[in-house]
Amino acid sequence: MSVLDNLKYAETGLIPAIIQDAGSGEVLMFAFTNAEALRRSLLTGRMHFYSRSRKKLWMKGEESGHFQDVVEIRVDCDEDAVLVRVKQSGGACHTGFRSCFFRKLEPLDADNGRLVENGHRVFDPDSVYKKK
Repeated sequence: MSVLDNLKYAETGLIPAIIQDAGSGEVLMFAFTNAEALRRSLLTGRMHFYSRSRKKLWMKGEESGHFQDVVEIRVDCDEDAVLVRVKQSGGACHTGFRSCFFRKLEPLDADNGRLVENGHRVFDPDSVYKKK
């Protein structure tokens, strides 16, 4: 068995993946991957994931052209999550932002808060993702 097969995947066969810009350290996104997607990532040098909604493997950038070139993949101490350090081209978020974490939660009072955008779009998602 390979190291990838010995990671601690959930019953679904998935493992959480935190994607980080290798240069700046910025967290770009959180997604799920599996052993086959990790194999493809290592083989091609481009990050692959597993889509829970579409139930299939996908490569980041296959539609948008905003690829994530893998610099390194780190495994956490419990072997149940991975940190993938990448060189990001374009935006990582399908909404057009560089990072999926473009909003921050600010407190309003003891019971509530509000989301405030913290960044700007780097591409127009309507022009990148064509309706099928």
